[in-house]
Amino acid sequence: MDNYTNKKELSEEDIKNRYITPALNSAGWNNDEFRMELKVKTQFTDGKINLSGNRAHREKPKFADYVLYTETNYPIAVVEAKDNNHTAIYGLQQAMDYAVKLDIPFAYSSNGDYFVERLNAILQNVNAVGDLIASE
Repeated sequence: MDNYTNKKELSEEDIKNRYITPALNSAGWNNDEFRMELKVKTQFTDGKINLSGNRAHREKPKFADYVLYTETNYPIAVVEAKDNNHTAIYGLQQAMDYAVKLDIPFAYSSNGDYFVERLNAILQNVNAVGDLIASE
């Protein structure tokens, strides 16, 4: 699939473009069925508001790397990408937090080597990159 042999030197964006997006496509998800931070900016919060005395400060908004949708535009899964210097499970908590905020049942994390899957509060599977949830 890719003749670049040292994934450790790839950025998170490279991992998304070279491994995760093709894995989503291979699992049957086309580009109309998921949103990527890079392409669509899947922002789901405006950013937390912090109060200090009589001053307010807003933190940065939250963005999901991928949100997968069914045909009816119903979000079903969040996929968090990490660079290959981290294990795939490293991003799972972040994906789970996003899934809870968006009321989505599935959370995934990947570093380009494999996917870790979580359904609500139950760790489901650790799958090779090509073995992702099918869109059907």
